[in-house]
Amino acid sequence: MRSAELIELWRGGQRESLHSGHAVICDTKGVVEAWGCPSEIIFSRSSCKMIQALPLIESGAADAAGLTDRQLALACASHSGARMHVDAVDQWLQALDLGESHLRCGCHMPSDRDENRRLTCGDEAPSQLHNNCSGKHAGFLTLNRHLGGGTEYVEPDHPVQQAVKAAFEEVTGESSPGYGIDGCSAPNWSCSLAGLGRAMAAFADPADDGRGRAMRRLVDAMRAHPEMVAGEGRACTVLMRASGGRVATKTGAEAVFVAILPDQGLGVALKVTDGGTRAAEAAIAALLVHLGVLERNHPAVGRFLTDPIRNWRGIVTGEMRTAPGFPA
Repeated sequence: MRSAELIELWRGGQRESLHSGHAVICDTKGVVEAWGCPSEIIFSRSSCKMIQALPLIESGAADAAGLTDRQLALACASHSGARMHVDAVDQWLQALDLGESHLRCGCHMPSDRDENRRLTCGDEAPSQLHNNCSGKHAGFLTLNRHLGGGTEYVEPDHPVQQAVKAAFEEVTGESSPGYGIDGCSAPNWSCSLAGLGRAMAAFADPADDGRGRAMRRLVDAMRAHPEMVAGEGRACTVLMRASGGRVATKTGAEAVFVAILPDQGLGVALKVTDGGTRAAEAAIAALLVHLGVLERNHPAVGRFLTDPIRNWRGIVTGEMRTAPGFPA
């Protein structure tokens, strides 16, 4: 089965661009609705951070370290590197008697405008605390402290990453065909889109056991602290706030997006094949409207899908649309 047409860009009465991809809506039994190919093998990238955080709770490391829900949300985050994110990771590491040098995620300039401006104007280099994955890595370090592993916790054969792999394969219900190295240097295991959707459904409708309680705790943390999961103006934060806590959403690089809907017991996963972020954000907004989580006229939907496209003079030049056959 080939990819499906998902999002179109129109200008001057003509379709100018087209984004194709794959999307699934799942419950814990499997695929409920699909566009494109549910068996498409993908790297989930940062959309799977909730899965990567499961061993942090299941091992007892989170409770041993006294982690708060705000910190658990940060463990699932691809944050903007705002001051609140940087300070929160720094304080987390200090409580472990660790520091920025113990991270293995690397440095990049923050996407948060204020922090980016502060560093630029002060001629200051970013640190690893600014890395959008530093919260996840603080979680890895917390788990590593509990397990007593070596310093290179991002190595695929390290106990931390082996625990992550085991959790990933269990919740997706698949043996991963392999891994790639993510932007933050940690291994990222691949799976089918349907497997990722089933995993999100498991988070939406968790079993009444230790894993289910860990899943519920992470989802509740994300919904309670959407600002820690991404940042001001970012799609994950905007959509979670807009839903009033009815959904937990998480983006991943190369146009992966997932959503967890506890009220409906559903999980959503999508991948835009060209890696275009604008299309992934538009597609997840469309699916949240389709599932009744957001109204089509909500400003958050407008921001990512329905608002007219304007040029630098404010003139309307085009519009984004869902393709025929994809939820409008």
